[in-house]
Parts: sequence; C-alpha cells; structure tokens
Amino acid sequence: MRTLSKPSRTDEFGRAWQYHSRSDHHSKVACWGIVFDLMRTCPLLRRHVEAGSVFFGINHEMRDFVQDRKKNLDLVLCTAGRDERKKKPLSLDAMMVDLGITLNDEEMRELAALPSLSRAPVGSVLMALEAKACMTAHQKALPRLYDELNSSHATVHGSNDQAIAAGFAMVNMANEYLSPDRNKGTGIELRWSRHVQPRSAQITVDKLRQLPKRSRPGEVGYDAFAIVVVQCKNDGSPLEVVTESPAPLSGDIFSYASMIDRLAHTYATRFKDI
Repeated sequence: MRTLSKPSRTDEFGRAWQYHSRSDHHSKVACWGIVFDLMRTCPLLRRHVEAGSVFFGINHEMRDFVQDRKKNLDLVLCTAGRDERKKKPLSLDAMMVDLGITLNDEEMRELAALPSLSRAPVGSVLMALEAKACMTAHQKALPRLYDELNSSHATVHGSNDQAIAAGFAMVNMANEYLSPDRNKGTGIELRWSRHVQPRSAQITVDKLRQLPKRSRPGEVGYDAFAIVVVQCKNDGSPLEVVTESPAPLSGDIFSYASMIDRLAHTYATRFKDI
C-alpha cells in the first residue's frame, strides 16, 4: 500500500496515477511482496535459493498441454532452464528498485538478510503467481476478471500439475474513483466514478470466493488465493487496507496471511527433494 500510494504511472498526457489499468505495475508489486513474504516464511525456499537451485522468471508463458492454450504469468519461481537468449541481469533487490517499492527500515534489514534470488531462463516451474485488480465498474468487470483468474490455474496445472498456482486479487471499496480512461487530456474537469459501497466490493469478493481451489495435485483449482480489499480513490491520497468485512478476516482461507502460510507449507512438502 505504501508503494501504490505514490502516483508513479504516467499517461500520454503527462498525468501521474497511482493505478492505471494499462500498466502491470500493481501486479508486479503484489507478486514481489508475495515472494518477499514467502522467502521470510519458508526456510526450505531460502535454502534452495542459497544453494542456487531456485530462481524467478517474469511474464513467463505457460502452455496448457491438454487444451493447447497459453498464458503469461506475472512471476514464477523455477529451476534454471537452458535458454541461451541473453536476459537483463535482475535480482529481487534490483526489481524492488525498478518497481519503486517502499520498504521500512525493518523490512530493508530483513531483505538484506535473505539469500539473493535472481532471474534465470525458466526451466521447471515450481510456483506461478497471478495478480489482478478490480478498481472500478465492478459488476461490468467481474466476468472478465473471473475468467482471467480461472484460466490461470487451469493453464498452470495443464502445463505442470505439480506446480503451485497462487492467485492474488485486489478489490477497491472506495465510494469514488478517478479512472484514467475517463480522464484523458489536459486542463479538463475531473470526472469521478461513483460506486455503491460496500455492495460493489461485496459482490466482487463473493464471486472471487467461488474460484476453484485444490488441496493436492490431480485436483482442479488454485493451491492458494488471497483477496485484499483496499480504499483507493486514485487521486493521490494514500491507499488503505480494509480489515473489516467484506474483506477476508484473520483466519479466513482467503486472507493474505493464510495464503502465505499455505504457500510456505505446500512448497515445503511438495519440493523438499529438489
């Protein structure tokens, strides 16, 4: 939320936004945070990274062997492949700088204490992360949002049933919102989008809860999924995390903390022998 509170996405008219639907900045920030928290939580992952066994890839294309469909996943944890194409050297630390991620002093110390996770050509995918947001026009956007998220786990497991499919959805509960698509140009009067809240957010959260989930390989669905509800007007005011309903409460399987714990446990049991 600290990172997305900074207007950093500039449109063609020179106006800076905190969130822009044409940018994948919010998705990359969310995936970076998930990997950071997972590294802090999962000792086995830290050992694999330190041993040079696990790397990450960005915008990796996965192809469903069964349905022959393909999809780019925001970020994957993987073993290194043999792709000889040159890639820009990148580490989790460097990615933090590129994305403008804001950490406090304690988080910076924790990051410095972690083994360095680096990008490499993708070999075998161990975990695939998909992050989406629903910021405005909730009911209109919901069918596409659901379909995109639903196709992600299917593509991941159609490519590699052992891979962990993790999903993250950010839902906006602000009563009013400045949409970049409705405010194109310079010197214009700002046009606000008005939302009926918390109803719009509740409908979105309820639909996301219907996404398939699985408890073991061979089943259909996400291995872990988190829903985070925020207050974002997109007007330069700070974003806030909503901690009351309709946001998943502490202990809910869709809470962020539950997702991180589930990912850490699943990784530790599924990939202990790599």
